[in-house]
Amino acid sequence: MRTMDMDRIRARIERMRSELLQLQSADGSWRLCFDSGTMPDSYFIIILRMLGYGQDEALIRQIASRILSRQLPNGTWKIYPDEEDGNLDATAEAYFALLYSGYLNKLDPRMQLAKQFILSKGGLSKIRSLLTQAIFAAAGQAAWPKSMRIPLEVFFSDNGIGIDLFSLSGHARVHIVPIIMLANAQFVQHSASMPDLSDLFEGSSKRFENDSPWIAALATLVGSLSLSELLPFESPTPQEKAVQFLFERLEPDGTLLTYTTATMFMILALLMLGYSTNSPLIHRMVSGIRSVMCANSHVQIASSEVWDTAMLVHALRKAGVNPTSTALENAGAYLRQRQQTQLGDWAIRNPGTPAGGWGFSNVNTLYPDVDDTTAALRAIQPYSSRTPELQADWQRGLNWVLTMRNDNGGWPAFERQGSRLPIAFFHFEGAKDIAVDPSTVDLTSRTLQFLGQELGMNAGNSWIESTLRWVLSQQESNGSWYGRWGITYVHGTSAAIQGLTAVGIAEDHPAVKKGVDWLLQVQNEDGGWGESCISDKVRRYVPLNFSTPSQTAWALDGLTAALPKPTPALERGVEALLQSLDRRDWTYTYPTGGALPGSVYAHYASNNYIWPLLALSNIWLKYS
Repeated sequence: MRTMDMDRIRARIERMRSELLQLQSADGSWRLCFDSGTMPDSYFIIILRMLGYGQDEALIRQIASRILSRQLPNGTWKIYPDEEDGNLDATAEAYFALLYSGYLNKLDPRMQLAKQFILSKGGLSKIRSLLTQAIFAAAGQAAWPKSMRIPLEVFFSDNGIGIDLFSLSGHARVHIVPIIMLANAQFVQHSASMPDLSDLFEGSSKRFENDSPWIAALATLVGSLSLSELLPFESPTPQEKAVQFLFERLEPDGTLLTYTTATMFMILALLMLGYSTNSPLIHRMVSGIRSVMCANSHVQIASSEVWDTAMLVHALRKAGVNPTSTALENAGAYLRQRQQTQLGDWAIRNPGTPAGGWGFSNVNTLYPDVDDTTAALRAIQPYSSRTPELQADWQRGLNWVLTMRNDNGGWPAFERQGSRLPIAFFHFEGAKDIAVDPSTVDLTSRTLQFLGQELGMNAGNSWIESTLRWVLSQQESNGSWYGRWGITYVHGTSAAIQGLTAVGIAEDHPAVKKGVDWLLQVQNEDGGWGESCISDKVRRYVPLNFSTPSQTAWALDGLTAALPKPTPALERGVEALLQSLDRRDWTYTYPTGGALPGSVYAHYASNNYIWPLLALSNIWLKYS
């Protein structure tokens, strides 16, 4: 590679280092936005109006302004920029929230356009999202679907007859329990200022035509159970057990397992149980949601401080920042304080293992995940040998990661051996992605990379071999790998190549070569990489036809791990990355974070720092 190019790479590395050090918070963390679209913003306006909190008027105005700023000229809202036409659920949520805010009315031309789009898609009856159906029903805008009225006995039976609630993923559990409570009570929270959306239904029926995938699957399973065998119940009642389940998962900041959307549905469940809107508990939960807001206008589904801080420490060290610098020392101290000490639901299928993981968010004491834990362990490793206590804490975290591996050799995100639902559940589109927590290639490969680079583990280790076999078995026939937590095949393929090579798989291994060839095949004309969120839903690669910084960086990192020397394709990729970082258009904020396929996608503000800085630093270190 030409010297001039290396000079530009080094200059960009230095520039990003400087920017990041200026962005660091006083407590050592980085607090960057985790933008998951307008859905949680819309929900929060609806909840605040239901509660009648007059003191939140300025906040409601700010959130409404943000929602309105995301409306497209055709009157719609989308969940990713290249989505065709618009998104019915997102548009309906935003329309309802903006009217309920009181800052727009139905005659506003922008609301007229939104209404036209909703009706053109068949009206509110066509909404599919479980959460959106539930919040519209709780607001009295639609009837509670019969299929949501699942007896709580199904999940909270003492007789072992029902469905194991812990077969569902943690994030599914904390959303579905309050929603089922609300549906069984057919709860409606009335408000004098609530708009009437009956004109958005075709005909007189105010019912949803489509069951969400979660509920369709669960309702089918419930139909196969003999509910008479679930009764009678001893005290406490199933509802009392459900309430206890929710209370046990409240975080110190008042959020439910850190998820703001789950917290909102728990607030509604408390109202259904008779709690006053002025209850101190509900006020604490609302404050918890507010504390997770970004720029005081966006309600994050969860905040990403631990992930961002751990990964940025890694990137900055790669970029040459000394671990003993004040910035990284402070970041390390922040992360050490957030290592978990309480047993969470993960311990049900990992008994006997002490707590020691890290979660995604600033306040997360119960819901650790493997990806955040390996990131945090890597970040604090330089400090772990300073005292026996620090060494023990680091070892406790490592032990937690190692024991979380699934029997197939892969790693889940949150809970091991999670795919234990009856086979009937998986007949429904999207159910697997929503409700269970299987091994994933991207997360498993990052764990391999950590074990190889930080601990020196390699392919000669019999324990590592089973993980390698699983990762290799997941490769598609075209050479790519599916990535669950980033969009999508570019993400998975890059992660797999890096994980394999980190534990000693040769650069000329057939699987690595096929992965490299696939990345080169999907390289854009401008030299970068860009993949559509559609890939995540249809489970095949769909090009975006534009390059994004994070996806270009992922691809470059995968190529750098496998190429012994720079190639013209790599040079073109570097040039595209440098240009994309300066091109602050929609490609810069394209949501490349995976969340709920087909429904929720995330733009991590940190992605345009972490991955480009790592990619450029790795290129500099290997080829300069």
